[in-house]
Amino acid sequence: MTLDFILRIFVAALLGGAIGLEREYRSKEAGFRTHFLVALGSALFMIVSMYGFNEVLQVGTVRLDPSRVAAQVVSGIGFIGAGTIMIQKHAVKGLTTAAGVWVTAAIGLTCGSGMYALASVATLLVLLGLEAMNFFLHQMNERNKEKGIAADPEENE
Repeated sequence: MTLDFILRIFVAALLGGAIGLEREYRSKEAGFRTHFLVALGSALFMIVSMYGFNEVLQVGTVRLDPSRVAAQVVSGIGFIGAGTIMIQKHAVKGLTTAAGVWVTAAIGLTCGSGMYALASVATLLVLLGLEAMNFFLHQMNERNKEKGIAADPEENE
């Protein structure tokens, strides 16, 4: 069973790290280390939630709900994510970073519960979404430059 747990946190760390590498490559606030740690920690919390209290459950009078720890991870990551969001010059900054950390925690929880395929597909979708958005934004900026429209709205005033 210990090897299974090690595999769970290892896969979580790899998947979170993959998202973090993309963020690091784009020079965003939360990069490899943050996403790596969030995914690994979330997986570990899920494993402890699901299996860490088996000795207490032997009594038969105690009931365990593993989803309670998962819910607290979601709340805790929401708190961390809120710290990355800033409003500057009527523009919201850091929202994608906060969402990325949030979904990375979900991927970690998914790995911690042993659902590797779901976690892998979610990671691919996150990377696809981030890359597709970057591609479309780049295309829009190129078109705007051709039309003489600045990317920063204040430059047009």
